[in-house]
Amino acid sequence: MELGVNLGYFGMGVDSDNVAVAKEADRLGYAVAWAAEAYGSDVPTVLAWIGAQTERIGLGAAVMQIPGRTPAMTAMTAATLDTLSGGRFRLGLGVSGPQVSEGWHGVRFDAPLGRTREYVDIVRMALRRETVSYQGKHFTLPLPDGPGKALKLTVHPPRPHIPLYLAAVGPKNLELAGEVADGWHAIFFSPEHSGDLVESVRTGRRRAGHGADGTDPLAGFDIAPSVPVVVADDVEAAADAIRPYAALYVGGMGSREQNFYNRLACRMGFEEAAAKVQDLYLAKQHRDAAAAVPFEFIDATTLIGPPERIRDRLQRYADAGVGTLSVAPFAGALEDRLRVVRTMAELMRDTGSAVPAPTKADQ
Repeated sequence: MELGVNLGYFGMGVDSDNVAVAKEADRLGYAVAWAAEAYGSDVPTVLAWIGAQTERIGLGAAVMQIPGRTPAMTAMTAATLDTLSGGRFRLGLGVSGPQVSEGWHGVRFDAPLGRTREYVDIVRMALRRETVSYQGKHFTLPLPDGPGKALKLTVHPPRPHIPLYLAAVGPKNLELAGEVADGWHAIFFSPEHSGDLVESVRTGRRRAGHGADGTDPLAGFDIAPSVPVVVADDVEAAADAIRPYAALYVGGMGSREQNFYNRLACRMGFEEAAAKVQDLYLAKQHRDAAAAVPFEFIDATTLIGPPERIRDRLQRYADAGVGTLSVAPFAGALEDRLRVVRTMAELMRDTGSAVPAPTKADQ
């Protein structure tokens, strides 16, 4: 199991701090630094900035929004970032949600599974430098009865295959991730509640022919959850730091009818609490919604408490099949965020995981 660091959204804090966190993670041997986008900062610009100031760490999109770009544009961006960084880019994709897709991008949030499948097909085709000609239900290239011409990507990425991840929450989307992607971006991932989710991914992998020879279908597939981390002696106070974030997603991300994270909490056994959090959040009682998030939900989906408590809970992620544990430092001050990054590297080394010690030149 390797470590990643999730830098979150830029433009919502001191952005130079995010660069410092990425540079420290690079020094410590983290595998990848992820950046996110919603309707503020975009992923490619941020990753180009981070990539120019780091040397080895992977540059991960977590995630680039499918409704925000044509598949050809995404392939161009992926090829460019991979070329500029010397082969460090990881392409993460997600359909976003109906509010952002329709309200911000003006793209109908319909048939997300079918659109994602075709989108990935075209991105893969373009990155293989094939002449892109595609006739699908959702995408047609070139457009018929017009001057459009089937074209080939002019950039030659340094790698023939750029790792592609899908953000997925529901069972069918998880199957699709297993079938067409190289990895899964998970959120609110609880090792103790992950069995059915991982099995959905495994189903998709089998559908794509992986494991037909008797090997584990998940071999070579990266389960990469983003895990909030708070290093603190007071476990309850650490949970309080995460409650507003959890309430935003479980209660306010999407509508009452379409909130994937609320459904996930329900599948984990928190139906009553999830309904209460949503009711409060949609009533704009945000503090009350945060207070209503159960400690058990936070503890199951995060790493909180003193270092020794976090160390004792790391193995459960590896046992659940996680390949890249992406640390999301929940701390305000830069030094506190750097402490989280350093502590997690130390704890991973203590458990014999794959984070190398920094070299003398780096120290």
